Amino acid sequence: MATFDVEEVLSKLTVREKIDLLAGIDNWHTAPIPEHGIPSIRVSDGPNGIRGTRFFNGSPAACFPCGTAMGATFDKALLHEAGVLMGKESKAKGASVILGPTINMHRAPLGGRGFESISEDPVLAGLGAAEIVKGIESTGVVATIKHFVCNDQEHERQAVDSIVTQRALREIYLLPFQLVVRDSRPSAFMTSYNKVNGKHVSESLSMIQTILRGEWGWEGLVMSDWFGTYSTVDAVNAGLDLEMPGPTKWRGALVRSAIAANNISLHTLDARAREVLKFVNRCAQAGVEENAIERTNDTPETAKLLRKLAADSIVLMKNERHLLPLKKDKSTLIVGPNAKTATYCGGGSASLPAYYAITPFDGISSKLKQEPAYTVGCYGHKELPLLGAQLKNAEGKPGIDMRFYNEPPTVKNRQVIDQLSIVRTDMFLVDYSHPLLNEEFYATVEGTFTAEEDGDYEFGLIVWGKGNLYVDGKLVIDNSTKQTQGTTFFGSGTIEEKATMPIKEGQSYHVLLEYSSSSTSTLKPEVLASRGGAIRLGGAMVLDPKAEIKKAVALAGEFDQVIICAGLNSDWEGEGSDRETMALPDYMDELISSIASENPNTIVVMQSGTPVEMPWLERVPALIHAWFGGNETGNGIADVLFGDVNPSAKLPLTFPIRLQHNPAYLNYRSERGRVLYGEDVYIGYRWYEAIEQAVLFPFGHGLSYTSFSISSLSITTDKEQITTRVSVKNTGNVAGAEVVQYYIAQANPSIRRAVKELKGYSKVYLQPGEEKTVEVNLNKKYATSFWDEGRNAWISEKDTYCVIVGTTSATTDNNSLRASFDVEKTEWWTGL
Repeated sequence: MATFDVEEVLSKLTVREKIDLLAGIDNWHTAPIPEHGIPSIRVSDGPNGIRGTRFFNGSPAACFPCGTAMGATFDKALLHEAGVLMGKESKAKGASVILGPTINMHRAPLGGRGFESISEDPVLAGLGAAEIVKGIESTGVVATIKHFVCNDQEHERQAVDSIVTQRALREIYLLPFQLVVRDSRPSAFMTSYNKVNGKHVSESLSMIQTILRGEWGWEGLVMSDWFGTYSTVDAVNAGLDLEMPGPTKWRGALVRSAIAANNISLHTLDARAREVLKFVNRCAQAGVEENAIERTNDTPETAKLLRKLAADSIVLMKNERHLLPLKKDKSTLIVGPNAKTATYCGGGSASLPAYYAITPFDGISSKLKQEPAYTVGCYGHKELPLLGAQLKNAEGKPGIDMRFYNEPPTVKNRQVIDQLSIVRTDMFLVDYSHPLLNEEFYATVEGTFTAEEDGDYEFGLIVWGKGNLYVDGKLVIDNSTKQTQGTTFFGSGTIEEKATMPIKEGQSYHVLLEYSSSSTSTLKPEVLASRGGAIRLGGAMVLDPKAEIKKAVALAGEFDQVIICAGLNSDWEGEGSDRETMALPDYMDELISSIASENPNTIVVMQSGTPVEMPWLERVPALIHAWFGGNETGNGIADVLFGDVNPSAKLPLTFPIRLQHNPAYLNYRSERGRVLYGEDVYIGYRWYEAIEQAVLFPFGHGLSYTSFSISSLSITTDKEQITTRVSVKNTGNVAGAEVVQYYIAQANPSIRRAVKELKGYSKVYLQPGEEKTVEVNLNKKYATSFWDEGRNAWISEKDTYCVIVGTTSATTDNNSLRASFDVEKTEWWTGL
């Protein structure tokens, strides 16, 4: 892909051609103008892996640990490596642009996309994301930082007005974006869905032009989130360069009309087109061919880094009696719904088909000298597990046969337009097309189910469109006649309609789904309006939860050690809806509590992208938090459980005891079209420390299999920076890493400020007995300033400031070091 002279090409373009550049042509490509040497650029999701151009039946990819897991590493060098691998993955998928990383703030534990974002702290999020961006862009691929700004909930995300003070906006919600611009200069920004203080960000002159491009001096392309453009004139004039996806809804002829009416000037049109042309030129650095074939990058090197990321993101939360690491020669029982399922990513645009996915059961089994026992204990799903892998297609292989038609099933001998054999029965068809298929189409999903045991079996069907499920010719689920709006498929799908039927071991059943595309739906989803639609077909044996728990408890008493694999999955955490509770699903708390009471050597492996309540915590001697760990989830968990990796991660989020304790509890979700950020600057640990509220686990918490000491803190300051030095020693007998965290507290601020705030961190690796001096430089104005709403600028006040150095935010006189410095003169500043 060759570069060109932007100004020369711009001068040759007609008004119509310039307008054509301002919107995508489909879900993943920008508009080409071949006669002027302008190629089409491919973009791809996203935050924890590069999916390519297809949700439906896409090519497999490397799935990275989720955003909160990446934040938990507190490891800038490792995140840079991850960014480099993301760039390589992007090239393999023929994409020059990655839609990520995500750095929205965790206001509350329930955010549906919380798992995508890095932290509740803007400094940890901003510094970590900057390293990912630098890694990505070192390969020539463009990173798109998102979602700018305050896209912190899923409820009515396109309509909600986030009402937030200027101080909170600057100190919390804009700050991670500011740090990314300062440290890595990403080539693209994506605007958020929501409004901020009355204006959608995609049409906010203040956000895009005044702050981003003006005050911060950033240069690059601003694109909308998908279907996140809501106007023609306002969005173009505000600086939104690219409407995505295409074909356009708001540009094209509407921009031509606006130019004719002088509502958009030719100068402004040139400014928008110029940014797109510069963006195309920038993408040439990736060396990706236009419309490249999608390939894979499934190499041993990829697997090695993914395994390290998975293990290094796992937080050792609790370890009484030094129960961990486990012994490999002891008899072991594995329990739980997350054990034999690879819960490797959350739902929505972050999801993708992985090259492979290691389950915790497989990872743990590979370490043990004798095969572990297993029982599920309870279910953990929200929607029934996908049915595809339980079926056989016409060739006797796992999966289903899917056929597409232009005519409904009432037409005899209708022509098959396309036929596919696939395994995954979670089919998001918005990017599926066939040249002979009509806008409104029909499909069948067909396979054979063979029962492995006697009992009752439950089928579940979700559609965006219409669907009827037949088993042995009998209609068992009608999701056509009466439909109810659900939360799946970005809020476009129905609820899961279910049906239960008795099955006999060894007997085979013919399963047939008749489907019609989204235009036939009786519902009108608020989020998306696109062709194709979606299907989700699931099924599972009906369990008696009390009997299953009783069975698991009886087994637990027979083994030396029990590992419970519990938590959430992409059913519960995904784009389009927020969680309603912090509680674990159904009977999971009872399962954990009962087994822990039976066997004192019970270890819980918890998987979730955001905090969960743990009413059983006092009974459980050992706990690790494993997030959604990507392809290598199971191996990463096993590496930590058995001590092949010494855990070194720290919590990037506070885990409250109860949902009601979190700072946004009374102000989370849209009410009459707005959400009040009533906690102001007090999110996360800032809130809990300010009101002295006890928490389950504090921000920055994380244990190790060794021990560390920190000593000899010294600081020196000049006009620009604070130079800190501290000695860190490994006082145990195992090699490991410690994260040194640097907080700042102002002695006598003129307004209320947080007790302390994270301003920097460093991870140091030490052999047993080894001691190192760690030097960290903190930017002085960033470390001391707050936003002065009276002056509309940052202010660094004349005062005394304390540097607090520890290994958790829960600092005390006994576990931290402190030193002071003075700011001699009050100063105001703006920009970077």
